[in-house]
Amino acid sequence: MTVNLPSLTSLFSYPQQELWGVVFVLFYALNRSVNLSEVTGGRPLMGITGRMIPTEDASARKREIEEKLKQEQETLSFIRENLEKSDQLTKGMVSILSSFESRLMQLENSIIPVHKQTENLQRLQENVDKTLSCMDHVISYYHVAKDTDRIIREGPTGRLDEYLACIAKIQKAVEYFQDNNPDSPELNTVKARFEKGKELLEAEFRSLLTRYSKPVPPILILDAISVDDELEVQEEVVLEHLPEAVLQDIICIAGWLVEYGRNQDFMNVYYQIRSSQLDRSIKGLKDHFRKNSASSGILYSPAVQTKRKDTPTKKAPKRPVYIPGTIRKAQNLLKQYSQHGLDGKKGGSNLTPLEGYDHDLRVKHHSDALTEKHGAAAGKDDVLDIEIDSYIHCISAFVKLAQSEYALLTEIIPEHHQKKTFDSLIQEALDNLMLEGDNIVSAARRAIMRHDYSAVLTIFPILRHLKMNKSEFDSTLQGTAASTKNKLPTLITSMETIGAKALEEFADSIKNDPDKEYNMPKDGTVHELTSNAILFLQQLLDFHETAGAMLASQETSSASSYTSDFNKRLLSTYICKVLGNLQLNLLSKSKVYEDSALSAIFLHNNYNYILKSLEKSELIQLVTVTQKKAENSYRELIEQQIQMYRGSWVKVIEHLTDRNMPVFQPGTKLKDKERQVIKDKFKGFNDGLEELCKIQKGWAIPDKEQRDFIRQAQKKVVSDAYRAFLHRCANISFTKNPEKYHKYRPEEVEEMIEKLFDTSA
Repeated sequence: MTVNLPSLTSLFSYPQQELWGVVFVLFYALNRSVNLSEVTGGRPLMGITGRMIPTEDASARKREIEEKLKQEQETLSFIRENLEKSDQLTKGMVSILSSFESRLMQLENSIIPVHKQTENLQRLQENVDKTLSCMDHVISYYHVAKDTDRIIREGPTGRLDEYLACIAKIQKAVEYFQDNNPDSPELNTVKARFEKGKELLEAEFRSLLTRYSKPVPPILILDAISVDDELEVQEEVVLEHLPEAVLQDIICIAGWLVEYGRNQDFMNVYYQIRSSQLDRSIKGLKDHFRKNSASSGILYSPAVQTKRKDTPTKKAPKRPVYIPGTIRKAQNLLKQYSQHGLDGKKGGSNLTPLEGYDHDLRVKHHSDALTEKHGAAAGKDDVLDIEIDSYIHCISAFVKLAQSEYALLTEIIPEHHQKKTFDSLIQEALDNLMLEGDNIVSAARRAIMRHDYSAVLTIFPILRHLKMNKSEFDSTLQGTAASTKNKLPTLITSMETIGAKALEEFADSIKNDPDKEYNMPKDGTVHELTSNAILFLQQLLDFHETAGAMLASQETSSASSYTSDFNKRLLSTYICKVLGNLQLNLLSKSKVYEDSALSAIFLHNNYNYILKSLEKSELIQLVTVTQKKAENSYRELIEQQIQMYRGSWVKVIEHLTDRNMPVFQPGTKLKDKERQVIKDKFKGFNDGLEELCKIQKGWAIPDKEQRDFIRQAQKKVVSDAYRAFLHRCANISFTKNPEKYHKYRPEEVEEMIEKLFDTSA
């Protein structure tokens, strides 16, 4: 049903109240699709207010609406026609698509079987190719032995990579036959070829190591263990054991043998060859010291000299601390005293060149004398000096070489075998060093049994060096067997034990020295026992820490208490013990002299020698650690002996006193008895003076300061008493021959006393 609606413009021409009524009717008619007349019931439209629309206007509007409705109906008809055409087109397209789908299904049904057949054919082709490839691969295993025969027979020398590639082919063939045809004769063939190849690799490993392993030159070793104080950062000397190219080949062979060789024989070969070279390097260093014993020093290698750019004023780099000959000179001096006395004769003395007790002059003087008198013995001693110096350097060299060997070993030997191989590698060189150390200990033990305590001095520089290097030594041997790590501590303990024993026995020998008359100096000079003891103690001063540790090692207290101060106190106690024993022995020896004045001079000289020696060295500092008043005690002892010596002049001076002197008046004639008293006084003084000067002129006081002091003091006492006596007797006529009794003027008496203690006067 269609409804002709009025146009929008005509609607607005109605009054407002009527307009709303028309709009409502039109809206309803449009929504309900009914004729407007049905809505109005054939009645004319009325306004909202109920007024009726005029009939003429209503007819006009109805026609207008009907026209509009007609137009809309035409439009609707047009749309319907188009929809029908569209439906026809859709049906045609559906028909076309259905036909296309049918043909496509027919095509697919025809192509898919062809595609599947083609895919099957391609798969068959691939299987054929793979089969042929596998056949070629399998057939190649049967030809491996023949193909690799020439290269295997010729060996890996010069073409290691090619050789290892052939070995890899053979190994794959062995694996194939073992997995697929273990009964095949070809398996035995390739197995034999593989074993042959492995043997040749092992032989090449041995050959390369043997051919290119050389001992490290001694000069290079010395450069490596030297320290230059002027360099803030020390330049490390690289010890190259093998050429780089050779080293890489050895590493490659070792890697293959570890992975495929399945044996450790090459590791044994490695440590045997390298162990031999390590031992030869250390022995070469020893030979170097022997050959260069006559030279003043050992030169650096030119490369190191150029690198350091040394100048003439530059200090030489430090090597292990030991001054060849220093201890040996002291030992020679001790032996010279014990064998020849202080003047080269039994019981004699000759310390004139050593006035003031200068230690350096003393050592130089007696060492020079030894060189002149005992050339052969001195030559042996020089050899011993070289051996000590050589041993000390060899210890340092062993540590440095062992570190270098371990660095090389880590590149060649598998990690889990490195420590064991290194342990085996160093055994020969280490055992030789420890054996040499044991021989030194045994020699010292034999010397102690002969009461040659100077031999212990040989141990001190070695022991000090061993203890200084112990931490580095332990670090180098870390991971080795306990027996290997304990070798150095065992040697140190042996040296400390024998050293402590020598020190104790030396102290006892000082106290219990049986010789009284045999070696007593006739002139009362310093006894050889005193010189020996002081020289020995002075050598201990150079190694005070080592000596203190020696003594501490024999203590039963906890090892944790072995501090530096504790060791120092022990050494101080020991030195005081030796000095105390020496004092007791000197007192005992002084009783050998029948003349108490000579006994006093003897004790004075020895006490003064001890005091001056203590003061000139640092021994006094060690002594005062436990004996604060030691210096004053010796000064008191010296003063006591001077007073005892002055007692020898008492009898002479008594002749000059007023005792028994006659009392006389001027002008009074003396009686014969009174004159005789004065004559006896003059005669007693003259005889006593002459006798004392004659005797004491041959006595010795080596210390010039003390000698002059005693002379001056005694000269003043005697001279003053003599002058006073002459003054009292000046106006007394007691003889017709005064020159017979008044033999000496006071000046002459002073001259005579001035010549005391001087055999050359």
